[in-house]
Amino acid sequence: MLFAVLATAYAAGSGAAASSRGTTVHTINVDGRERSYRLYRPASLLAKAPLVVMVHGGFGSAKQAEKSYGWDAEADRRHFAVAYPDGPRAWNVGDGCCGRPGRQQVDDVAFITRMVADIGRQLRVDPKRVYATGISNGGMMAYRLACDTKIFAAIGPVATTRLGDCPRPAPLSVIHIHGLADQNVRFDGAPGTGFAKIDGPPVPEIIAGWRAIDHCGSPTVTTSGPVTTELARCPHGRAVSLITIEGAGHQWPGGEVVRERADPPSKALDATSVIWDFFAAHAKR
Repeated sequence: MLFAVLATAYAAGSGAAASSRGTTVHTINVDGRERSYRLYRPASLLAKAPLVVMVHGGFGSAKQAEKSYGWDAEADRRHFAVAYPDGPRAWNVGDGCCGRPGRQQVDDVAFITRMVADIGRQLRVDPKRVYATGISNGGMMAYRLACDTKIFAAIGPVATTRLGDCPRPAPLSVIHIHGLADQNVRFDGAPGTGFAKIDGPPVPEIIAGWRAIDHCGSPTVTTSGPVTTELARCPHGRAVSLITIEGAGHQWPGGEVVRERADPPSKALDATSVIWDFFAAHAKR
């Protein structure tokens, strides 16, 4: 796969620096609120380190996201840092969603932006290789960051939609992964059955919008078993990719079950490694 080849070449050619491996917990003050995040550093970190911001879903937490989705192990293999911001429990992503942050109009964009700056004071982060990913409400937050900031090279939303206005987004690469049997955040844009009754636009409409923003060509479509990939290449090395999985529900493919009675994660795809391969192939232009 092209993304994997480019990612391996980037890791091999950039050099790695030793660091103390593990997770540290940090707090920062944003608009009078004390906010916290977890930062994972692999034992071997690239000298100019890529940074992945992994945003937990509704009712989740930074600690849960670190445990459930395999990003620490991927960072160990590929020598990048991972930040896990804490909502707590939800994110303000637009249209009143979600939870207390949505009701109180908490500025979560400011929090995550300042978190990235705070990490930059601790690590030598490559400003051209800062990425955001997330699931469900956290995936909506990844879209919100893409709409309202200019610091990310690419985003990787999973099992989600985009809420709120997005009038002047900066061009960036997008990889969106969605299970076609997801009833919480439906692929077709119909109201979901989850607690928040998410009613966003159809995912194909969102992806078409990003292809237009990035001035992409027509997508190529490939299918392998239940997994279909629509990849559109765009000027300046950008890309927009939509990956759908037949039969997959509202979970992180290849991850752990987050709570009882939740949809089982699909084993047809390792979302973490696929998203990282995409990220590694797309630097900020």
